[in-house]
Amino acid sequence: MVMVARTATNMVTRRMTTDILTLTQLLSPNFPVGAFAYSHGLETAIHDGAIYDAASLQDWLHDLLHFGSAQSDAVLVNMTYAGDTSETDSIARAFAASAERLKETDLQGAAFCDTVREVWDIELGRLCYPVAVGQAVRTMGLDPELCTALYLQAFIANLVAAAMRLVPLGQVDGQKVQVALKPDCVAIATTCIGATADDLHSCTWGSDIAAMRHETKYSRVFRS
Repeated sequence: MVMVARTATNMVTRRMTTDILTLTQLLSPNFPVGAFAYSHGLETAIHDGAIYDAASLQDWLHDLLHFGSAQSDAVLVNMTYAGDTSETDSIARAFAASAERLKETDLQGAAFCDTVREVWDIELGRLCYPVAVGQAVRTMGLDPELCTALYLQAFIANLVAAAMRLVPLGQVDGQKVQVALKPDCVAIATTCIGATADDLHSCTWGSDIAAMRHETKYSRVFRS
């Protein structure tokens, strides 16, 4: 009887560990979606002096998490997990605030879908990035709350990496910013459970305008 209990426990532990590792793989910086090529308008904000040190970067990212595109992406991941993927994808594309934002989510989503098909033999179609992630998580039977937290952490990590090259910002300061925002990622992931289109909102106008102005910059390091 004890042996059976231990075997069951080992199976549960192994399954949960595999799920966590799969999610971290899907949202790892080395997962080939090309995230490193996008600054989400950060390049313009840094050039204009709105972001100039670790504190101003943290404030900018905090607002994206709670009031802007990061929060919207978290909602879209959960909408996809619980609802109609095609409709959610259309909403997500319509919600993109600029041409570069649309290109960013479309191209990363396409790369994500292609990789998932090649690695796991799962056909997702052509979806924008948060919708593709939500659909993959639903298909694989993974935890959407943990996925959302990891998605947000990856979002923040990518922009911190961009800021480290552009501000410039030291590696230690970059890690401190990520640590400071971890509780926000967890809280938003919990709040977004069961989210619907009614939960979509964004009022980070500075970020949206920076992304729009980036489209016309003469010299650019990033694609957005």
